[in-house]
Amino acid sequence: MADKNLEIDNTDLKILSLLMQDANMPYTEIGKRIYVSGGTVHVRMKKLEQMGVVKGSQLVIDSARLGWDISAFLGIYLDKSSLYADVSRQLEKIPEVVNVHYTTGIYSIFAKIVCRDTQHLREVLHDKIQKVSGIQRTETFISLEESVNRPVPFGEGV
Repeated sequence: MADKNLEIDNTDLKILSLLMQDANMPYTEIGKRIYVSGGTVHVRMKKLEQMGVVKGSQLVIDSARLGWDISAFLGIYLDKSSLYADVSRQLEKIPEVVNVHYTTGIYSIFAKIVCRDTQHLREVLHDKIQKVSGIQRTETFISLEESVNRPVPFGEGV
């Protein structure tokens, strides 16, 4: 893996930095800003995708504006830590679960869920999460506000 990191240069980092600021920026505009051709940007992006550095792109939706007002984090205790992979696959099948992390500390898993309201949250916890085989118990933390959500600032100035 270390060898692949050597293939990433400052031009790659500049391209990533600009796209993290505005994922809709055309490759021709990126090229103008960093003094390379749009074709070079395209080739570099394909290389970064093949290396696994870029894992695609996605549309970011403000779920609260669509009526999904509750974001909550779950600290999940497992019966045995060896159940992580199986529990993770089961959690992935629950649409309201948007992130799952294998963690150190008191929880085996830390997950984020998004729900319409507190009633929906209760249903997801009781009818879906608590029924996942291997979960011993959970602790729920409701987010009151998200003040920062950004990518790591690779590139210039870091």
